Amino acid sequence: MCYYVLDRFEEDFAVLENLKNTQTINIKRNLLLSNLKEGDVILKTDMGWILDEEKTKERKNKIDSKLNSLWKR
Repeated sequence: MCYYVLDRFEEDFAVLENLKNTQTINIKRNLLLSNLKEGDVILKTDMGWILDEEKTKERKNKIDSKLNSLWKR
């Protein structure tokens, strides 16, 4: 399985970053669920792109933790 983070939207495209190798791909925005937002972790399946809520929460918590540790110095 390959996880991607939704990096940003550019016009009709979504820019996705591969979480393993940091390479980016562009896909048509209409191939994604309309409620996805930047920073969401998604997975490509046979049925399309799906949101992985647990991985999204884990990633957000990890980033928040790093930011908090920077402010505490």
